[in-house]
Amino acid sequence: MIGARAQLRTAVLIAPKGERRRLRKERQRAAARVRAAEDGAARAAGQAAARAERAERRATVYLPKAGEPGPATMRSPGRLRLPRHQDTSATWAGAYPFLAEGGLGADGVFVGQDLHSGSSFVYDPWVLYQRGLITAPNMVLAGIVGSGKSSLAKSLYTRSIAFGRRVYVPGDPKGEHTAVAEAVGGRAIALGPGLANRLNPLDEGHRPTGLDDAQWSIQVAARRRDLLGALAETVLDRPLTPLEHTAIDVALTDAVRSAPVPILPMVVDRILAPTTRDDPGRRLVEDGRLVGHALRRLVAGDLAGMFDGPSTVRFDPTLPMMSLDLSRVAQNSAALSVLMTCSSAWMESALADPGGGQRWVVYDEAWRLMQHPALLRRMDAHWRLARHYGIANVLIFHKLSDLDNVGDQGSALRAIASSLLANAETRVIYRQEPDQLGHTATTLALNRTEAALLPTLGDGQGLWRIRGRSFVVQAQLHPDEAALFDTGRRARGET
Repeated sequence: MIGARAQLRTAVLIAPKGERRRLRKERQRAAARVRAAEDGAARAAGQAAARAERAERRATVYLPKAGEPGPATMRSPGRLRLPRHQDTSATWAGAYPFLAEGGLGADGVFVGQDLHSGSSFVYDPWVLYQRGLITAPNMVLAGIVGSGKSSLAKSLYTRSIAFGRRVYVPGDPKGEHTAVAEAVGGRAIALGPGLANRLNPLDEGHRPTGLDDAQWSIQVAARRRDLLGALAETVLDRPLTPLEHTAIDVALTDAVRSAPVPILPMVVDRILAPTTRDDPGRRLVEDGRLVGHALRRLVAGDLAGMFDGPSTVRFDPTLPMMSLDLSRVAQNSAALSVLMTCSSAWMESALADPGGGQRWVVYDEAWRLMQHPALLRRMDAHWRLARHYGIANVLIFHKLSDLDNVGDQGSALRAIASSLLANAETRVIYRQEPDQLGHTATTLALNRTEAALLPTLGDGQGLWRIRGRSFVVQAQLHPDEAALFDTGRRARGET
C-alpha cells in the first residue's frame, strides 16, 4: 500500500501538467480507501469486544430466577423505570400525605411509633393548642370492635395523669373504665336499680372558686331548673311547653324553701299537688300534670331507687379519675339517658371551675348517648366551651355512619351531631370495614390514599388526622397496660 503511494507521488512529479491533476485525484481516492479500511477494522474490533462482554454478562448467574432456597430466599430485582419528577415537599405531601412529615414534636404523651418515619409519636391537645397547631382540644376516635381504639383512649388519659391532668367519664355503658379508675387511684361509681348508691340530681355539686354566695345561689338554681327540664324532656321524649316550665320552676322554688338540699320526690309532689299559695287558681295542677307524672317515674316507677333520695356518693373532682359505671342499665335506654343527664349535670360544676386544671372528658359508646336530645345538647355545650373550661372531650364510635342515627336528615339534632365532629380537629380512625370507606372518606375529607389504607390497618394501628396533617401510628402498650385495658377477656372465657 505504501509503495503504491510512493509511485503515485513520483508519477505526479514527472507527469505533464494535465496528467498531474489526474494522478493527484487518484492519490486522494487511494488515501480515502486506506482510511475507510482502517476505520472499518477498528469498528469490527469494537463490536467484537462488545459482543464478547455481553456474552460474558449473560453467562454469569448472580441469583436464581426463582430465588434462593431456604431462609435466604429472595427475588432477583426487576428493572423499574419511572420518569423523574422533582417538586417541593409541600406538593408531595398533598399527593401522598405521609411523605416528608416533620411530626408534632417531642412535647406530650407518648403514644407509639410513627410507621412512616419510624420515630416516636407523642400527642397532647393542650400542648398543640398552645403552639397554635390546633384551635380546639377535642378528639373523635372511631374503629371497629377489636381494633384497639379503647386501649388507645385509656392509654392517652392514664399517661396524662402523670402530667397533672384529671379524667372524667360521665357515663361508662359497658363498665370498661372502672378497673382503670381504681388502678390510677380514682373512683368509679356504679349506679343502677338495686344498688345502694343513690344520686340526688338536685345536689349543689362542686362549688367553683371565685364565686360569692349570691352568684353561687343563682348558678345552682339555674342548673337545677335546666336539669329538671332535661329529665322531663328525656322521659316525655319531646320538648316542654312554657306552661310545663313554669310548673317545674314553681315546684322547685317551693321545695328549696322547705329544705336546703331538695330531693326529687319533693319536686314531684309539688308539681302534682301545688300549694294554694303557689297556685290559687288551680291552673298549675293541669299545666304540670304530664311533666309531673314523667318525673314521678324517676322516684316511684321503673327507675326508682336511683334518684329518689339524698346522694350516698360524692363527686370528688380532686381525684385523678372519676367514672360513672352505668353497665347495669345499659339495656334500658330510658334509664341510661336519665343517668347520663344527671351525671353530666353533676360534673358540670366541676368542669366550670377555672381552678380545676386540664381534664379529659371521655364519652364512650357515644352513638348511644347522642340519640337523646337533652344529652346531645349538653355535650355540644361542653365541646363549644372546651377551651374556656380547659377540657379535652373524646367521642368514641365504632363507625362514623353512627352519626346518621342521630335525628332525621336536615334536623337540628343532626346538625348538632355534625358540629361535634367539625369542632374536633383531632380525628383518629382505626380499622374500618370496606363498606364504610366511602362514608368515612366523605365525612373526614380523606384522599384516596388515606381511604384505601383504613381496611389494611392492623390491631393498634390508626390514621391520625390533625388539622390537615396525617400520620399512621402504631400504639404501643406496656404489658401491665395491655392486661388492664383488655376488653376481650369474657369473649375468650378468661376472668
